[in-house]
Amino acid sequence: MSLWTSLEPASATVDPGDSTTVRLRVRNTGDIVDEYHFEPVGDLAPWTTVEPRTLRLYPGTTGTVELTFAPPRTPDATAGPNPYAVRVTPTEHPDAVVVPEGNLTITPFSEVRAELVPPTVKGRFRGRPKLAVDNLGNTKVTASLGGSDTGDRISYDLQPGNVQIEPGRAAFVNVTLRPRQITWFGSKQEQPYVLSVRRSGAEPKDVDGTFVQRGILPGWLATTFGLLVAVAIAFVMIWISYQPQVKSVAREKPVEAGKIKPVSPSAPISSAPPPSDKKDDEPADKPEESPKEKPEDGGGGGGGDDSEEDEPEERTAADAVRELAANGEGRHICYRAYVQDDGWQDPVCDGAEAGTVGEDKPIRSLNIAVSGTGGVNATAAYVTEHWRAGDDWKNAGDTEDLYIGDKDSNHPMEGFSISVPDGSVCFEAYAKDTEWIQEVCTPEGKDFYAGAPMEEDRQLEGIRLRA
Repeated sequence: MSLWTSLEPASATVDPGDSTTVRLRVRNTGDIVDEYHFEPVGDLAPWTTVEPRTLRLYPGTTGTVELTFAPPRTPDATAGPNPYAVRVTPTEHPDAVVVPEGNLTITPFSEVRAELVPPTVKGRFRGRPKLAVDNLGNTKVTASLGGSDTGDRISYDLQPGNVQIEPGRAAFVNVTLRPRQITWFGSKQEQPYVLSVRRSGAEPKDVDGTFVQRGILPGWLATTFGLLVAVAIAFVMIWISYQPQVKSVAREKPVEAGKIKPVSPSAPISSAPPPSDKKDDEPADKPEESPKEKPEDGGGGGGGDDSEEDEPEERTAADAVRELAANGEGRHICYRAYVQDDGWQDPVCDGAEAGTVGEDKPIRSLNIAVSGTGGVNATAAYVTEHWRAGDDWKNAGDTEDLYIGDKDSNHPMEGFSISVPDGSVCFEAYAKDTEWIQEVCTPEGKDFYAGAPMEEDRQLEGIRLRA
């Protein structure tokens, strides 16, 4: 071998975003002049520079090159000891390659970024934003999550409440906001809140958001009700003020009657004329007229009412699930689909097929009802618009109708998410130009998406549900 090398020092330490230098000494132990080429190798090679890249030495002489390490302040700069190496290739003896090795320790650093998506949510009873937590450091992050607001007006449900995030990865937290007081009347109210990411030995990372609480009933309804109450009070006051005038007139009549001359004792008590044959016949004629009029009036009115009552009523999913629940205990789910050009189908239950398969008729709305599950929650997804903005989750109790989707919308449904508080829901879905998607059951108490992958924009044409 015609080459001798030495690293000074063999081990070094550097902070991410900073740099450090190590010297490599090279001696030509051969008997001819040679030129040496230096090339960093290994995981640290992208952050390593060699100066100079070539070195020409006479026999028995020594030269020095500098290795500069500059790891970036990113998760790629793994904390801890990291081995490195430099390949030294002689020009005259290319087969006599030497690879001196050293060790570079990168110090750990922690950096967390949190983002609320969307920062503003709207709802009457709840809001459902998502909190994204990114670990931008080079060590694992363990953090707990919490929420707060001025006046303690909102309750917070964060799932999960604690996260562990590897370097360069992110965690997504489902947040449910519920107002502690319901707004019955009036316009929307904005309630700011803060979600905190807390880590041991570090300042909490706060993210600001706004929950816009809508009134259950519109403000004009309260105004109208107030006007009606004011009119009713005014009417009562006018009636009370008018009533004494009626009484005063009643008192004056007996006084005027006392001025009338008394009736002579010889006059008959009754002023009615003496009975005659003509008067006796009239009462007999009057009862005959009334029966003729009543059947004509009554018959006409009754016929119109019967025709309206004979019209069949629409049978919903709640009607079907009540019939099953009345026959015995157990969990049941009934549903029906609103199919384009066909309208509402008859409800089916417990795994039966709803919709149309292969007829190019999309489902635009679904009517769902359950029994024995503690209720049902669901929301719809739309082709082209995907998860439509403002389309909140809907819920209904046992044996109550739940409607999702919009049968009057220009966009057919692509899929939907569903869950029940007690247990799970199993479902199959059929999207346009595909096969039936294999049956999937939601985790207990959790929701799951059913339908075509949203990036494919395929309309939903058939479903099967089991509770």
